[in-house]
Amino acid sequence: MDRKVSDRTLLDEFAEDFAGVVERFCKYIIVSGFVAIAHGRTRGTEDIDMIIEHISRDKFVKLHDSLVVEGFECHQSAQGGVVYDNYLARGTSVRYVRKGNFIPEMELKLAKDELDNYQILTRKKMLLTGLDVWFSSVEMNIAFKEEYLKSEKDMEDARYLRIVYKDEISEKEINKIKGDIRRIRFE
Repeated sequence: MDRKVSDRTLLDEFAEDFAGVVERFCKYIIVSGFVAIAHGRTRGTEDIDMIIEHISRDKFVKLHDSLVVEGFECHQSAQGGVVYDNYLARGTSVRYVRKGNFIPEMELKLAKDELDNYQILTRKKMLLTGLDVWFSSVEMNIAFKEEYLKSEKDMEDARYLRIVYKDEISEKEINKIKGDIRRIRFE
């Protein structure tokens, strides 16, 4: 599958613009439904999910302020310190949009455990998407969708990614991640 620049969507541009700011401050990954959509799966979404490495409050405030300068705003608060203290530090995600818009949204959260840290450590730029952003690995996305999320939409996303990457995915890695999900998220 070869995506051309003319195939770019509003979500693609939003993801690249937002990620371009974030990567100046920390490592991040894009996860969940947008991974399949970026590979050409046709389904609707109004948000993109991003996990960033766990950073200090001061560093996050600088990141937040840079996002604001670049034309983004946070639904929860205009104050970076409030966003960090009342949401991110408590394990709650926050949502950013372009100023004056309601969609698309970037749902942002801090890495919360060794599984999120592993996702960030094994992140990849997926050339098939044509996007210059970091994604969690295909194996990680498949494992999370099949073992943790399990909605009909997630299972369809996992099947789609299995088809796109049929000659490249490691079932051993998927099964290892599924075991980690059971150990870390279900215990």
